[in-house]
Amino acid sequence: MLAAIADTHTAIWYLFSDPRLGSGASDCIDATIANGDHIGISAISLAEMIYLTEKKRIPANALEDLLAAIADPKIVLQEVSLDAGIVVKMKQVPREDVPDLPDRIIAATAQFYDVPVLSRDRRIRSAAIKTVW
Repeated sequence: MLAAIADTHTAIWYLFSDPRLGSGASDCIDATIANGDHIGISAISLAEMIYLTEKKRIPANALEDLLAAIADPKIVLQEVSLDAGIVVKMKQVPREDVPDLPDRIIAATAQFYDVPVLSRDRRIRSAAIKTVW
């Protein structure tokens, strides 16, 4: 079962034990592990990681490390595909509130699965979207 959807930076910060990971997000991930559930990572986050690597904003090995983590069934992270149901949910995430396309898809993914987004992003957190940070 999916307990939450992590945005791109949350997934990276969790994977690399970065201190920027919020305590609420960290607690949510720990509780998810304890319950045997999963934290979803939208496929758009994987695509965004290529962009962030090219801009040298994340480590060069981040995508490969995240893909390896997702492939390990013992790891809490699980890839969530982008499909038509999530695209339709994007209509409920106003572009004025969340203008960045990857963030809007991540928020719509969380709404589709009726779970919170783990995010520090102020636009996501200030929108009418369940978030944990």
